[in-house]
Amino acid sequence: MPLSESALIERYFRACGAQRPDVLAGIGDDAALLAVAPDAELVATTDTLVAGVHFPAGSPPASIGHRSLAVNLSDLAAMGARPAWALLALTLPEADEAWLAEFAAGFSALARAHEVALVGGDTTRGPLCVTVQLLGQVPRGEALRRGGGRAGDALFVSGTPGDAAAGLALEQGRLRAPADALVYLRERFLLPTPRIALGERLRRHASACIDVSDGLLGDAGKLADASGAGVEISFGAVPVSEALLRTLGEERARELALSGGDDYELCFAVHAENLQALLTELPPQRFGYSRIGALRSAPGAVVVRDGTVMEFSHSGYQHFR
Repeated sequence: MPLSESALIERYFRACGAQRPDVLAGIGDDAALLAVAPDAELVATTDTLVAGVHFPAGSPPASIGHRSLAVNLSDLAAMGARPAWALLALTLPEADEAWLAEFAAGFSALARAHEVALVGGDTTRGPLCVTVQLLGQVPRGEALRRGGGRAGDALFVSGTPGDAAAGLALEQGRLRAPADALVYLRERFLLPTPRIALGERLRRHASACIDVSDGLLGDAGKLADASGAGVEISFGAVPVSEALLRTLGEERARELALSGGDDYELCFAVHAENLQALLTELPPQRFGYSRIGALRSAPGAVVVRDGTVMEFSHSGYQHFR
């Protein structure tokens, strides 16, 4: 007998995620009732993942569960916020119990790792689509924003952009890679790592921050534009992984690092007077970030190599282009 909606929720999502004392009413009531810390501001974000748009048909269910939460965690990381509560709206073609078990396991593992409680949501029948709303908290007045930078700020990015775009291309059969690189790149797409710990620490140092979801060049441009500035990125300073280098070579690897999406890294700016404190208190080797350029007074986003501006037209992924 097919699962009813209430049975589906009870079996797979009632105990999904962390248990938190600030959840006064969660799954089972008409709405969640949450206790927000008195000295905090509430941070809210939501993202939708659609089959065939955000992940290939046939993707591992655990990966879909993980990614549906990870993309939202990355948004909170960019605000310097600590995640707390999630709501999940899940549209399914059918109530496939094996698929649901794997999806819930992937979602729950990441939720527990970041102490996120699943407090409600909805399930319905239709083409596969996952929407997560994530709520978190940040100390009052300390949230990071895109618009706090200024010309002269140093610009950084965490991790090695481009890996996830290569992983997606591998999933879709558009790219080949050496065996050891293939495993790494696929995992970077299927199981992205949101930079929550770095985001929280950047509250003391960064002037502006954005998560890299639509491509490093495009997202750095959004940060600069919000800050009333432009941005210059050094092509040779863009960090790339050994796996991507072995797969594409240096030129194409850095091009993909600038244009590829789905990285969920952090791009952030730092005022010149705060730069030494950042490097001392958050050593780049330990926290995994690299300096890639600077904000400038001239508008727009440019990539420079050997003093020459490169022709680089890709500005990031857009759904309605």
